[in-house]
Amino acid sequence: MNFLAELRRRNVIRMAGLYLVAAWLVTQVAGTLLPMFDAPPWIARAVVLVLAIGFVPAMVLSWVFELTPEGLKRDAEVPVEQSIAPQTARRMDRAIIAVLLLALGYFAFDKFALAPRREAANIVAATKAVETKPMAASEKSIAVLPFENLSADKDNEYFVAGMQDLILGKLADIGELKVISRTSTLKYRSRPENLKQVGEELGVANVLEGSVQKSGNAVLINVQLIDARTDNHLWAESYKRTLDDIFGVEGEVAEKIAGSLQARLSPDEASRLAAVPTTNRVAYDAFLQAEFLVNRGNLEFTSNWYRKAIPHYEQALHEDPGFVLALARLSFAESIAYWFGGHNDPTLADKARQHAQQALDRQPDLADAQLAMGYVQYTGADDFDAALGDFAAALKLRPHDPEILLASAFALRRLGRLPAAIDALQEAVLRDPRSSYAFESLGETLLMAHRYDEAEVALQRARSIDPGNTVALEQLASKAILAQGDVPRALALLVGDQPRLVSRRAGLLQMQGRYDEAIHMLESLPPNDDQFGTAGDRELQLADLLHLAGQADRTRALYASALPQVRAQLGALRGQRDQSAEWTQVARALHGLGKESEALDALSHSQDLARRSGDLSEYPRLTAANASVYADMQRPDLAIPLLQEILPGDSGGLYFSPTMLWVDSSWDPIRHDPGFQALLEQYAKFKPADSRAGPGHG
Repeated sequence: MNFLAELRRRNVIRMAGLYLVAAWLVTQVAGTLLPMFDAPPWIARAVVLVLAIGFVPAMVLSWVFELTPEGLKRDAEVPVEQSIAPQTARRMDRAIIAVLLLALGYFAFDKFALAPRREAANIVAATKAVETKPMAASEKSIAVLPFENLSADKDNEYFVAGMQDLILGKLADIGELKVISRTSTLKYRSRPENLKQVGEELGVANVLEGSVQKSGNAVLINVQLIDARTDNHLWAESYKRTLDDIFGVEGEVAEKIAGSLQARLSPDEASRLAAVPTTNRVAYDAFLQAEFLVNRGNLEFTSNWYRKAIPHYEQALHEDPGFVLALARLSFAESIAYWFGGHNDPTLADKARQHAQQALDRQPDLADAQLAMGYVQYTGADDFDAALGDFAAALKLRPHDPEILLASAFALRRLGRLPAAIDALQEAVLRDPRSSYAFESLGETLLMAHRYDEAEVALQRARSIDPGNTVALEQLASKAILAQGDVPRALALLVGDQPRLVSRRAGLLQMQGRYDEAIHMLESLPPNDDQFGTAGDRELQLADLLHLAGQADRTRALYASALPQVRAQLGALRGQRDQSAEWTQVARALHGLGKESEALDALSHSQDLARRSGDLSEYPRLTAANASVYADMQRPDLAIPLLQEILPGDSGGLYFSPTMLWVDSSWDPIRHDPGFQALLEQYAKFKPADSRAGPGHG
């Protein structure tokens, strides 16, 4: 009898399978339960070690002994005719199946019940840690504090900020360094009194302080690297330059810092540090002015600042056509101006693509060029797969950059990959721990995944960093509606006279059926492209309210005014990006004008485009909007299938949840339809308390 056959006869192979499956189950359960009792980590390691050591004795025992009715006996002492090994084999098979079922059951329980709770606890713990005292900082971590402007001319603020940003950008190119984003350092003074506290709040071991004095053609830059834990000065240098030979100083500073922190540079990193983007003083100055304006835009998220920056980038390129970094940043500014401007100027998208491609052709290893092309794909083409690839390429060149991590998370959200997006955002907040925007984005993404309690923690953190973050406030209001259907609570949260908040309050009043109040509120706002988005959107929002309030004369005029604006935009956008939102607007206007057949065609086209777009983040919003138009047309046969499509699981995302079936008056025209009543019955557990619901809560 060969050796393999003997292993089978003695059930050694079965014992190995049973042992390994059982050992895996024990280690998984121990890994879950031991932390709950604050057991030291060595206990879990000991369990794994004992199980690993026990494998060999178990196999030896299985080989040497056989289980008989009289107990364990040496295999050699059991006559063949008295052996019950086949029966034992069948029992072991059943045991293996039972343990496998237990393991699968535990795996499912852990994945769907325990893991979300653990992750929630981890997010809360990480958020609180960032808020109070972060984890022990890496020796190779650094924050660049705002540079002090020692110039007599305070209009040189852009130049001082630019020097800080250029040094920060070079440091971010060094893979071994953990570099904190500028948004997290903005709140600090140039020379804070308590560096240890600053280091703890930012999670870094080192800080770079600096000052810039510019007088005429002369520039004096002082920088000093300080150990934030001990207040020891690690390195300091003064650079006396003129505007004609200042180029490349940021690379010199970054290289010195890397040496002081013993960060190894790869050949590519060393090459990028030494690279000088321009040697033209006029181009250099124009570039710094443009970057100053873009940074303002990155804080306020309106197209205005990016549009103001564009001429400065263009001037930089006019002075130095070989200034590739300016070309990449020009593309970025054009893409974001197009995005925040409601896509009202499609020529910006064309220019952004052209400039990003030129930058990549000239310098493919420039992270800013890869990032620019990613934003072109994201904002101008709605090609989120391609955008994600470009962002990944940028991240490879500039590892752990919070801006690129955020961009990657946005693309992942659009592709419906919410867990991966949340992972990217969690890393981003560690790299940018004082960024209200990073926490707001994390909270928004958690809302999309219907992880409401975790979302509230992140959004409250965003508000604690920046009480003026109105987007985080809006998302907290969204949480109140999506999770509890609490419209009064949402209205109470949206306090403020910013146009964004006023417009959102008008939308909530509309949801409650308080149309006259909403009309008055919306009419108090001036038309504003950044506020209302695409062409004709303000007229449509107001027309919808007037229609619901029964003011037919005014309604028709507004719909008639909005329709050609939206159609003109559709013509301008043809072939550029998804146009499903514009077709929904066309349908709303046509319905308002009584052209029902054309409105139905427009809605069908909108929904078809939305399905083909692959945008799983925006799709629920468009679908809910189209369903609401169908409902107003009293077509439950068309509205209800769309609602069924976005209700299960996480598909409703940030824009829809089952509670809205009760609290949103949009569904009142079809509320008593049997199909809609069936939906209410199916999702009855989500029904909010009547006292908090809207007019159609029945």
